[in-house]
Amino acid sequence: MARILYTALIFLVGLMSFGEAAERRVKPEAKSFKYSSTIEKERPELSEETQKLIAAYRKNPTEANLAALRKQVEKNYDKVVARKKAKLEELKQTARDKSKITEMQEIVDEMLKDRENRVNQTLSRFTDERLRPDARTAADGYLPVLGAAQNVYIAYTPVTNAQYAVFIQATGRPAPQNWPGGAVPAGEENFPVVYVSYQDALAYCKWLTKKDGTAVYRLPTEQEWELAAGHMPKDADMNCGEKKGLTAVNTYSKTLSAAGAIDMWGNAWEWTSTSKNAQTGSGAMAVKDGAWNSERTRCRTEYRNETRNPAKGYAAVGFRLIREK
Repeated sequence: MARILYTALIFLVGLMSFGEAAERRVKPEAKSFKYSSTIEKERPELSEETQKLIAAYRKNPTEANLAALRKQVEKNYDKVVARKKAKLEELKQTARDKSKITEMQEIVDEMLKDRENRVNQTLSRFTDERLRPDARTAADGYLPVLGAAQNVYIAYTPVTNAQYAVFIQATGRPAPQNWPGGAVPAGEENFPVVYVSYQDALAYCKWLTKKDGTAVYRLPTEQEWELAAGHMPKDADMNCGEKKGLTAVNTYSKTLSAAGAIDMWGNAWEWTSTSKNAQTGSGAMAVKDGAWNSERTRCRTEYRNETRNPAKGYAAVGFRLIREK
């Protein structure tokens, strides 16, 4: 039991959602550092106290152990907020570009507003029964969304042009408008499919569900997408800020989400099943991820102000699947 708990704790270090990132060397050449002076390079390690409390709960999941773990998670979160506030004050004194101050102020404000939700997300990952050292291995192309329902799994990559082409051929549905002559552009088979509307994505899910016969495929909710992503790593490399268009979904495969998925930041926005009608009054659906032509701050997991008309397709919006089984 002790060995299993130790192995699980080592694995947990890779699932930090807001600041206790993995204890590994920072990549000084990371694009995040190149394109934003507000991103810190330091990677705090998972504290010994946090490790002990996680182990205690997993060994004996009582209310008392859960409360102790929550208190520690809150403490960890507040330390990160304090560090961000200090960075903000530093930028107020040193930044030549006011946009840098605005960027950090937005991050601080969002962290304060979203504190309870993000603490709950972290706690739900730490206490998920599916947490195992191999949980981030997509043997069949899907990974458990720790903290979500026990039967919820997310796709390792967004749906690609090649995958969508099979759907087009089987159903006769119109091809995306960026496919010349209705065929996948040469060399772009592994690019995320775009110019697909929300309705197109739902039709793909319905078709794949029928084809599978046992599992149900659907779009993730905004909350599920965030749980699968986790906090964007400090040294994340992604297609944002340097490219001039879409790239293959595995171009930045070393940048993993909390679930172990790739291409979850930048490249193309992804449809979710969360309606923002109450917020926008327009029936718009939430999209997540950011894109190759987005500001890097818009790629952050916690950014929730991007929506699209579900009836339209867009040049930088694709989708990723959730599988329930």
